Amino acid sequence: MSHTAGIRQTQKLRTRQALLDAALGLLEHQSLSSLGLREVTRAAGVTPTAFYRHFDDTAALGVALVEETLDSLHGMIGATLAETGDSEERLDRSVELIAHHVREQPAHFRFIAREQHGGVTPVREAIAAQLRQFAEEVAAALAEEPQSRGWSQEDLLMLGGLHVDHMVITASALLDAGPDGEQQVAEVARRRLRLVTLGRRHWLDGTDVHQESAKPHP
Repeated sequence: MSHTAGIRQTQKLRTRQALLDAALGLLEHQSLSSLGLREVTRAAGVTPTAFYRHFDDTAALGVALVEETLDSLHGMIGATLAETGDSEERLDRSVELIAHHVREQPAHFRFIAREQHGGVTPVREAIAAQLRQFAEEVAAALAEEPQSRGWSQEDLLMLGGLHVDHMVITASALLDAGPDGEQQVAEVARRRLRLVTLGRRHWLDGTDVHQESAKPHP
């Protein structure tokens, strides 16, 4: 790549990021469905023509914000669950991870919380797809643990979904509570995860008995 081409690419990336940052700032006070393209370009200090070099419309910009918010979490959550050691310690670390990200990116997570059930279909679908992927990744990590012996893939996905739902609920609660209430929210989150862990330990209890009783008698 030539020096000139490298400068152009850098400028292009800066403009794209400026549009994302401007939109995120505006979305602190409104929903994506009410966001105007000219509002974004004015806040970013670029022309409307420049917007279309990066995004087809505000929905595409919203999908990019979803990716910016959630992409980095995939590897981190998987790595946390894959760590060796006491399961409760790992669950504690997963709560700390969520709290850290909400603390560092509150505007991003407010955007996700608002648009998860919002009126912009591509963004709502992008969030749902990311959460499904999270559930699959968590299920795959849990499947490697000895406690998962005998579990069906369907049940592992259900458990992964429970962890992801808990992550979303915790993030929303942290946003509502603010810095002063973070410790209390984190403690409730840990207790809920421990309850899920207890249920997991006993999920297969009596399975053989139930299967035998379900068989037709000769």
